[in-house]
Amino acid sequence: MLPDFHNHTCFSGDSSQDIRELLDHAVELGMPSICITDHQDFDYVEDGVSFTIDPVKYYETLKNFQKEYAGRLDLRIGVETGLGKEFASRLADFTRLVPFDFIIGSIHVVSGIDPYYDIYWEGKSAKQAISQYFEASVEALETCHDFDIFGHIDYGVRYCKEPGFVYNPLDYIDYLDALLKKLLSLGKGIELNTGGLYKGANHTNPHPAIIKRYRELGGEIITLGSDDHQAKYLGYAFDQAQDLLKDCGFKYYCTFKDRKAEFHKF
Repeated sequence: MLPDFHNHTCFSGDSSQDIRELLDHAVELGMPSICITDHQDFDYVEDGVSFTIDPVKYYETLKNFQKEYAGRLDLRIGVETGLGKEFASRLADFTRLVPFDFIIGSIHVVSGIDPYYDIYWEGKSAKQAISQYFEASVEALETCHDFDIFGHIDYGVRYCKEPGFVYNPLDYIDYLDALLKKLLSLGKGIELNTGGLYKGANHTNPHPAIIKRYRELGGEIITLGSDDHQAKYLGYAFDQAQDLLKDCGFKYYCTFKDRKAEFHKF
């Protein structure tokens, strides 16, 4: 089982996942390593839940688990940070507080609203809403640079409910090319996120066409993540993910340690 580098636990506002249960399941699956990446989204509170962590408590807790599981599982300590053009300095300060192995930068909120909620889609067409999401992604990269890979690039598409709408990444190629080229210029990677598959989507995030485009542009840094909030989804559809990466021209996948990419051949 390939390493899963996008996982959430009870430190995330939207998860009650027991850390030990998750790690034990990783051992059962035969994963050589795993990275826990709980949420840090500045100024985002939904239904009374804050998506922030105490980085010192978080790091110390995971460090203890790291020691406990040594020899059975290589636990890496990461975080998933919410990006936004207004958060750049705070993000940089946050990531220096503890020595993370890996940082995912993601867009969860656009104009204060998560596309997970129906209100995000109200008053505009699906294409307009998705374009707005991609525009926010490109804008965030103007100021936010302190991360390692960009998470689930077309995450917002997961929650589109417009009847009959068919998502085609090529309809947003100007945004996507701008995003991918900026990531490449910054030396950042992307992830293949399988989370949408167990939520009813018919494709990974990003869509395979975006992964292929990233490779065509010269992209090489790519991680795999299930985005699980429950242990049962750990490593979800990673056999399909591996085949997809090979089909897109990848011979390697990546893990991270001490904020440095490690390349592993399939």
